Amino acid sequence: MVEVKNVQYSYPGAGHRVMHFPDFSIQPGEHSLLLGESGGGKTTLLHLVGGLLQSQQGKIELAGVDITKLSPAALDQFRGKKIGFIFQKNHLINTLTVKQNLMAASFFAGNPADSERAVEILEELGLADKLHAKVTELSVGQAQRVAIARAVMNKPALILADEPTSALDDKNCEKVISLLLKLANHSWATLLVATHDQRLKERFKRQIELKTPIINQ
Repeated sequence: MVEVKNVQYSYPGAGHRVMHFPDFSIQPGEHSLLLGESGGGKTTLLHLVGGLLQSQQGKIELAGVDITKLSPAALDQFRGKKIGFIFQKNHLINTLTVKQNLMAASFFAGNPADSERAVEILEELGLADKLHAKVTELSVGQAQRVAIARAVMNKPALILADEPTSALDDKNCEKVISLLLKLANHSWATLLVATHDQRLKERFKRQIELKTPIINQ
């Protein structure tokens, strides 16, 4: 499902610092942790795998497609249909209701609105009573669960989560990661979680240690 090989990236204006990432592959339906210290490149690598950044070198293959060779328009379409993102900050639209946020995910992916799907996911996450609530009315834990609902709204083949539990207490951490694993298993989605949260290590058999050397050129 996911294959990363010889990937390098350098941020514009970063003094020609080139980040070299380790090669790895993840099978369909497999769940993996991407471990590393803060500032070690986890978010950068996750954004490269998700096509939010484009590597200057190497191959990133998702579901048999090398996304480094897609045009921007083709990449946008592929990402909307195949990938679900959960970011460190939930990036929900505060002026919309919970349901409208989920409908927006379908709209941007070019999929028809599916209210039944939205209700089904929210029931799974224990948020059915928040369907018409504004985002500003949610607790931190509830907002993170809505972000998960949005990420799986389009039944993605790949779910990428960037520090999904770092702002949560132990109780909500356990709740969120359990629900994320349950939803990924339900749709046989590949799950890659980037984190430095040591609480998650016992929940994932597959763990990828990221020790990214940065070479000045």
